[in-house]
Amino acid sequence: MSKEKVMVGMSGGIDSSVTAYMLQKQGFQVEGIYLKLHNRTDGYHESNLSYIDGVAKFLGIKYHILDLVDKFSQEVYNYFVNSYLEGTTPNPCVKCNKQIKFGAMLDFAKEQGASLLATGHYAKNDGNFFYMADDLSKDQSYFLSQVPKNALPYMIFPLNSYKKEDIVKLGANLDVAYKKITEKNESQEICFVETVYTDVIKKYANIDVEGDVLDEAGNVVGKHKGYAHYTIGKRRGFTVKGAQEPHFVTKLNPKENTIVVGKKPSLEVNEVIGNSLNMYIEDKEFSCGVKLRYRSNTTPCKIKIEDDKVYISLEEPALGVASGQLAVFYDNDKVIGSAFIESAK
Repeated sequence: MSKEKVMVGMSGGIDSSVTAYMLQKQGFQVEGIYLKLHNRTDGYHESNLSYIDGVAKFLGIKYHILDLVDKFSQEVYNYFVNSYLEGTTPNPCVKCNKQIKFGAMLDFAKEQGASLLATGHYAKNDGNFFYMADDLSKDQSYFLSQVPKNALPYMIFPLNSYKKEDIVKLGANLDVAYKKITEKNESQEICFVETVYTDVIKKYANIDVEGDVLDEAGNVVGKHKGYAHYTIGKRRGFTVKGAQEPHFVTKLNPKENTIVVGKKPSLEVNEVIGNSLNMYIEDKEFSCGVKLRYRSNTTPCKIKIEDDKVYISLEEPALGVASGQLAVFYDNDKVIGSAFIESAK
């Protein structure tokens, strides 16, 4: 009887390398996939592929290089740039997981005869729902919550019950493969940003245009260096005349190149509207917990879904909620859906 074939998304980092190693130990027929998503010229791909090549030779597996530069540009990169120019805060990793990693890469894995696609994500999946990983400090269920439900039966995450230090120890077994994979730097959160995100935006628009800082009544109280340099909740990089307390960005106005600031209580919101829903349950009204950004705590809320929009009533105020970010709905540790934040008040 032939071994079950599993494709492993390999980035050259320790998590995906250990994922391939673990699955081979479990008896799977393992092959790797490396995604070329952008045309960085700083040796990014060459470095990653050197690690993958070493690990693949050590394990005796083959790997594929899947060129998705055009699709990534259309689905993720352009969205990232346009979001900042429109005054919203994008979440490119969420888009990439949906459209690229568990969209195009999953399609490729199936074409190659694989019954499963594995990655080094820290999350759990039972084929119907995602769940938080045991190591909550590494949990990535938030970023997976826009992946369509029909993809879940094909996805496995072997690292779901491990802590990072456990993976580093397992990775020591692969150090003989190539260089020191356990010492390789963690991949950047946004893989196509070489330095800071504004350097990407500057390629497409002049964002270094000084503008007015407004208070909540619309009075000019200072100056800023260009609206695209700011996100909701930011407290530095602008002036406020005579301010005795910290002020935070509460609103961006791209057309006027102005930003609105206020004191910390101004960041509080109690109601959020979301769109682009991706739900794993059929209910239209329910209570749950919601994360309004990756590192936020889960806030109790009531959900009502109408006409492809979700209305989120928070049971306690949240701070610094940004349009464009993701609201993820949890039933304890189970992900039951998500939506992109359209507005908050």
